Parts: sequence; structure tokens; C-alpha cells
Amino acid sequence: MNNYFSRQIKLWGEESQHILQNKKIAIIGAGGLGSSLSFALGSSGVGEIHIVDFDEVSLHNIHRQIAFKTTDEGRNKAKVNADLIMQRCPYTKAIPYDLNFQEWSNLNIAVDLIIDATDNLPTRAQIDTYAKQRSIPWIYGSVEAFNGQVCFFEKASFRDFFAVKERTPAGIAAPMVMHIASLQANLALRYLVGWSVKKDLVYYLFFNKEGELITQKFAIG
Repeated sequence: MNNYFSRQIKLWGEESQHILQNKKIAIIGAGGLGSSLSFALGSSGVGEIHIVDFDEVSLHNIHRQIAFKTTDEGRNKAKVNADLIMQRCPYTKAIPYDLNFQEWSNLNIAVDLIIDATDNLPTRAQIDTYAKQRSIPWIYGSVEAFNGQVCFFEKASFRDFFAVKERTPAGIAAPMVMHIASLQANLALRYLVGWSVKKDLVYYLFFNKEGELITQKFAIG
């Protein structure tokens, strides 16, 4: 294992890598954000990753959801992501669930962290309620067009900050999806190995009209 993770061990040492090996997380959603999160965290050596998604791969998903190939069309997204993790990293156990979040939550599976990779606000509100009831932190992420948001929720309420309503999403390109998922993954790894993480702070990233990447921060709670 030390040889496989040699570059990471140079970063945070053997003890932290072994700590990561004993952690369990849940990724809710296995599409754009979920694919990138599974790829990053599965390759980093998180001990057990539970991947939840009832959806199947469609042709229009593939350009921005990096786990999928055209031959995966019609397959369950969680299963494809789990298979990819197991092929890439023999030190991570990936468990797929062909369920929605509410169905998965009824299984009462113990995890150290939940990561949101969904695409709708009501499900995120359900994640927040579930996480608060069980004192589990969770990481929110959303992306649309050339902007995105990330927040590590611990005490702050998702419902108090975001209006839960349906709307038609704008278009989206793959790089911004990967960027937001990368920020979520970095927060997750820092938390899981015991490093400092700023909690209940929303990071909002966007490109302005001049093409400059802007990052704004908003404390909540």
C-alpha cells in the first residue's frame, strides 16, 4: 500500500494514510460531481465508499461525467462508479446502491462523512436533516454554467440559507464540474485525515465577463 500511495504519504505521512484507510463516506449522486468525487476519493484510499444513485447513464451525461463511456449507456450510475474505483484502487471498497437518498437513509449505514453530488435542492435538504439527526458533517456542492458553490456543513442549516424550489438549470461544461468536485474532495480529505477545515462557509466561484475567476465567501449559521 505504501508504494501505491507513495506521493500522498510524502504529503501527509503513513499515519494519515492509515487513518484514511479506516474511514467510511457516502457520495449521494453518481453523475457529474459524483463521478469526479468517486474518481478522486476512490484513488486516494478512503477505506469504504458508499455510492447512491438510482439513475442510469444516458448519452447526454457522458461528456461531463468522467466515469462513463458510451458502452455504459443504460447501466446504473452508482454501479459504474463503484466498478471503476475497485479497478483503480485495490485498497478502497466501493458499494453501489440503486436507490434514492431517502431509501438509502433508511438503511442506517454508519459513515464518517456525507458528500452531496445531487442536482436538486429538496434532496440536499433531506441530506442536511439526516446529517443533523446523526451528527454527521456533509459537504454540499453545486455547479451550473461557469459558476459553482461548495460548503462544509456542520452546524449551519441548509434550509436557512437556500430557498428550496425547482428551476430549469442552465447548460454546463465538464471542466467546471470537475473543479467543484475537486474542491469538495479536498475538503473531504483534509477532514478525514484530521487536518483543519473551515466549516459552515460557502465558497462561491464564478467567471466574470472578463474571464477572471472570482471566489467569494459567505459565513452561514
